[in-house]
Amino acid sequence: MINIKSSSEIKLMEIAGKIVSDTHKHLEKHIKPGITTKELDELACNFIIQSGAVPSFKGYGGFPASICASINEEVVHGIPSNRKLKNGDIVSIDIGACYKGYHGDSAWTYPVGKISPEKQFLLEHTEQSLYEGLKVIKAGARVGDIGNAISKYIENFNLGVVRELVGHGIGNKLHEAPDVPNYGNPKTGPLLKEGMVIAVEPMINLGTREVYIKDDEWTVVTADNSPSAHFEHTVLVTKSGIKILTKR
Repeated sequence: MINIKSSSEIKLMEIAGKIVSDTHKHLEKHIKPGITTKELDELACNFIIQSGAVPSFKGYGGFPASICASINEEVVHGIPSNRKLKNGDIVSIDIGACYKGYHGDSAWTYPVGKISPEKQFLLEHTEQSLYEGLKVIKAGARVGDIGNAISKYIENFNLGVVRELVGHGIGNKLHEAPDVPNYGNPKTGPLLKEGMVIAVEPMINLGTREVYIKDDEWTVVTADNSPSAHFEHTVLVTKSGIKILTKR
């Protein structure tokens, strides 16, 4: 069932979304060569708790950390570790915060030091594909319109749209109906209604769209070892468009 959020629920989700956004801003200052993803995880965990929330991901399905930190060919769900970021890496940081029972969720891919033109190209167009998907959201549109807008944009640049992983509804559960794929046909899928809250999150690869899960049973990586980028916002559906709850 797709939940329509009440005004009081939306207010809590706005706070959760702001905490997620503020956590990203806090981490961004520290994303430099030499820092470990475990150190970033500790910084995020402390910041979320000090903000009056709890990390949404810690313990979720057994996930061992507060953020997902996915480097280069890792698409999503990278587990923070003692691995140090290096100049030229890209790192996707996915953050969730739960405030008084309601979640915010946003991912962003960051350059570490100076990155290659190819990685810069990937980041630029993955981020733009997110906003292309957000442009079509309003009450009366359908979920398929979002995925179609993302994939049609990405097709222009010969990049791979990951299909095995999708966006989702969000509220007092981190993942709710509906699924929000990053591909699809216009005017298909569930109807978007005012008061729905969804997380839109294109995951785009520099090479093939094919992926697999590593032996840790969490980390998703590209099949051809090409870099991957991930950008995500939590948004409220309105009559005329959206309100971004995780606005940067």
